[in-house]
Amino acid sequence: MNYLAIDTCNKNLTLVLSVNGKTYTYFNAELGLRHSVTLMPEIEKLTLEANFNLKDLDFIACVVGAGSFTGIRIGVATAKALCYAFSKPCLRLTSFDLLAYNVKDFANKKVVAVIDAGHKGYYTQNFDNGNALNPEYILEEQVIALTKDHVAISNDDITAFSVIKADILKGLITAVKEKSGEVSFNLETLAPLYVRKSQAEEGR
Repeated sequence: MNYLAIDTCNKNLTLVLSVNGKTYTYFNAELGLRHSVTLMPEIEKLTLEANFNLKDLDFIACVVGAGSFTGIRIGVATAKALCYAFSKPCLRLTSFDLLAYNVKDFANKKVVAVIDAGHKGYYTQNFDNGNALNPEYILEEQVIALTKDHVAISNDDITAFSVIKADILKGLITAVKEKSGEVSFNLETLAPLYVRKSQAEEGR
């Protein structure tokens, strides 16, 4: 299974290039707002390291959110452009998938994937024995209530409640493996996942 996976949704940039069972990765935990100038050069570096041409990919996976509005758009636009350029199908993943797949035996547990949205607000998605419920934007006290009977998983440094720290790179690789049966030539599946409106939109 040859694939390229892209995650630009938050402050990290995560890339996985899998070629004939060998995995080449790039992970920067603190990229900030530099996704637009870093993404394509790092993809090119991975292809050179692997001595691989993107035309030989089986599919391209992209994380569509939740997270930074700008980061989401950069990743989705790049993945779609590569799919068009090389006539490849896509695989839609979410930031919540990457978190949930860090939890051991997550298909048999109640899990809440948590992304810090700032100002004591969080993007969350509940997984009930592997079944994903609708993502939500909720406040801190609501997350605390959820943690009473859910395993909370996050990539953010959260101290307000008990949470397992995720490994985003591991989560991306696992999510691609587990969801590879959902690969599609319908690029509209890569629509950005915005759990709430941007500040600019809310101010209108």
